[in-house]
Amino acid sequence: MKRQAEAKLPTEWGEFEIIAYAENENDWMPHLAMISRKTDFSKTVTIRIHSECITGDLFHSKRCDCGKQLDSAMKYIHKNGGILLYLRQEGRSIGIINKLKAYNLQDKGLNTAEANIELGFPADARDFKIAIEILNDLGVKSINLMTNNPEKVHFIEGSSIKLEKRIPLEIHPEKENIEYLKTKKDYFGHFLDLK
Repeated sequence: MKRQAEAKLPTEWGEFEIIAYAENENDWMPHLAMISRKTDFSKTVTIRIHSECITGDLFHSKRCDCGKQLDSAMKYIHKNGGILLYLRQEGRSIGIINKLKAYNLQDKGLNTAEANIELGFPADARDFKIAIEILNDLGVKSINLMTNNPEKVHFIEGSSIKLEKRIPLEIHPEKENIEYLKTKKDYFGHFLDLK
């Protein structure tokens, strides 16, 4: 995994530097690092590890909280400095086609974890080691991690990166995603209040 290209990227949240990471320059689905211009690499850096969710991030699906988490994280990082790592792990790493199949199973009563398992996949097949590789390349030594996911916390704690603190990133539940969020809390152990 190495840097393939980088550029300045003005966005509705502010200006960022965007860096594409892949094994080779012909990869059409590179992982991305979005770095706020306010980031001070000599201090603890705020990090959000965000797995791609085309339905939530791009089409603002109400089935999940992904798009709203992305928006909230980008606003926070622009204001305070930090890095958003956008990992190409659609549908907990089962891809968009299988994710849509999982949606149909969810409509028949399965939760998001059960649907992935029914399709022959792990409940969550994502690999956060990629994030560690990117942070090492960027020279990040110490982070504040924006997450509700204990698995991301464990990956950081088991790496060379020092975790200073976890910053919660809770989104107010809606009727369309409350069951999804309950599954995140009850099945995956996410740090969610859901009141």
